[in-house]
Amino acid sequence: MDKDLNAAGLRKLIRSGEWTTPTSGAATGYVQANLVMLPEEAAFEFLLFCVRNPKPCPILDVLEPGEVEPSIAPGADLRVDLPKYRVFRNGTIEKEGGDVMHIFQDNMVSFLLGCSFSFENALLAAGVPVRNIAEGKNVSMYVTTRKCVPAGRFSSPLVVSMRPMTPENAVRATQVSTRFHLTHGAPVHLGSPEELGINDLSNPDFGDPVEILPGEIPVFWACGVTSTLAAVSSPLPLVITHAPGHMFVSDLRDEDLTLL
Repeated sequence: MDKDLNAAGLRKLIRSGEWTTPTSGAATGYVQANLVMLPEEAAFEFLLFCVRNPKPCPILDVLEPGEVEPSIAPGADLRVDLPKYRVFRNGTIEKEGGDVMHIFQDNMVSFLLGCSFSFENALLAAGVPVRNIAEGKNVSMYVTTRKCVPAGRFSSPLVVSMRPMTPENAVRATQVSTRFHLTHGAPVHLGSPEELGINDLSNPDFGDPVEILPGEIPVFWACGVTSTLAAVSSPLPLVITHAPGHMFVSDLRDEDLTLL
């Protein structure tokens, strides 16, 4: 993985089809985002869901209907600049794959929501190891039994991402990530996965399992995949999202978010 890539360079590789893998650890220091595209007639209710659930669904950008160039990455195209998309019809996944240039419709509104990948570089800089990056894997993600606040037709359980750490590093990670309130902020839970309804850490609902070493505890952050589950909780005719772990990489710098 070329950690020296900037956001524009990574998007160029993605658009050409040269990069098709998860974006964790890529374009270090640039803000990554979850993507949800849905029909304009449902956009207000989805926006309300995000406002009511800012921890898993922090809003970075919302585009006008039919627009595909976000303000946080001028020149980008949300239809082609993510390494992998998921397409849902009537609440059911239809396909997963590359660009959605010929699927996107002019009545669709695009939402970009903060992603925990954005503070991983800050964790590393603070001396906190990040296991999924060390193992070259997608982060582990789990559907919990906690419920988000519904809005209109949209509802979802909370989805969390997990990174195993020593208790000391978990404290440091909490201190570091608290500053990044637009990319999920501090953890929502430490240890005791059963309290979140998670029975088997080796079998994540999304992403890859990672090794948990003796003396480590699981540290859970709110995850933007929550927004995907919410978007498809109502049988809309068409919804397009990122595939878990395959994010949009913006031109915002991580440190920019600590100032907003």
